[in-house]
This record gives sequence, structure tokens and C-alpha cells, in this order.
Amino acid sequence: MYYQQIYLFMRRLGHSRQVSEDLTQESFIQAWQHIGQLREAKSLSGWLYRIAANISKLYWRRHKLKKAVSLEEFDVPGNRQSEPDNLEHSEQLTLLKKAVAQLPMKFRQVLTLHYLQHLTIAEAAEAAGIRQGTFKSRLNRAVTALKNQIVAESGE
Repeated sequence: MYYQQIYLFMRRLGHSRQVSEDLTQESFIQAWQHIGQLREAKSLSGWLYRIAANISKLYWRRHKLKKAVSLEEFDVPGNRQSEPDNLEHSEQLTLLKKAVAQLPMKFRQVLTLHYLQHLTIAEAAEAAGIRQGTFKSRLNRAVTALKNQIVAESGE
């Protein structure tokens, strides 16, 4: 149940398929080793995302020279869709993926947790390891940066 969610989270943060699988496994190993630190069972999801986010950050620190995988290569197991019906939709999606990939990691993380992983503000803030007010502020800045980037790229 949680494995696929954490794997998709890693993919959406820009890791390759193999690295995402490895980091997802590492996340569950860390969770198992520190299960005693889980305070309430209802916060399991947020706790797992927080572990995964920390493992992802550590990976990026250790591999600074490696680039994030383009979201063009992003896959969702079991959710294969047919070609978009219209070209405009496809172009907009490509532009959006490119813009998200160029955002700083902390902005990608909040966008991913809230909009792609469908976590509430409270759950996403817990997963990111920050306060709700900070999360809301960062999410607002991320959306603004994304809008500005899309406008700048579409205006070229």
C-alpha cells in the first residue's frame, strides 16, 4: 500500500527508476529500524513521507553532480494513458513538467506532497518536517515561482 506511494514520491522528486526503488526500500528499512519513534498510528503516512524526504535529501547531497531525471521519463505503474486527444493539452503538460523539474528541491517537494501525493496541508507539513504555516508559505511561493516560470517559457 505505502510502497507504491513512496516510490511515486521518489520518482516525482526526480530520481531515476532504479534509484527510486533503492531509496524506497531504504525508507522502509529506516522506518522498520525506528518504528519505536512513531507516536500515533494515524500519522504513519506522514512519518513515512518524512523518512523518504530525508533519504532523498541525503541522496542529493551525496550525489551533487547528478541531475534530476526529467519528468518526461516519469512513469506511473498501472496508470498508462493513451496519447492525449489534442496537441495543445500535450504541449501544456510538457511545459508544466519542464517548469516543475527546474524548481528548487524544496518547492518541488511541497508541490509533490500536496498536489501529486494528495496529502492535506497538515499531513504534508508533517512529512516535510516543517510547521503548517511554513508549509503553506512555501507552497504559495512554489506555485508563484511555477507560474512565473511557465509565463517566462511560454513567452519566449
